[in-house]
Amino acid sequence: MVVDVMPKPEILDVQGQAVTRALGRIGVSGVSGVRQGKHFELEVDDAIDDETLHRLAGSLLANPVIEDWTVTRL
Repeated sequence: MVVDVMPKPEILDVQGQAVTRALGRIGVSGVSGVRQGKHFELEVDDAIDDETLHRLAGSLLANPVIEDWTVTRL
């Protein structure tokens, strides 16, 4: 299972802004913005249903107040 967590669009992404500025300093052009998130890979039993996986991600891996997340079974 993969869980990707990203700051909600309305949340200021300070780390993403720092990367965007650094790209300009090293001569990379054409990147107007970066958003930084988290990527989790979990090995789970097939008996765990999708609702449980989504609840796990929202309560343990993400902060639902400021982050959105997606859960993908591989």
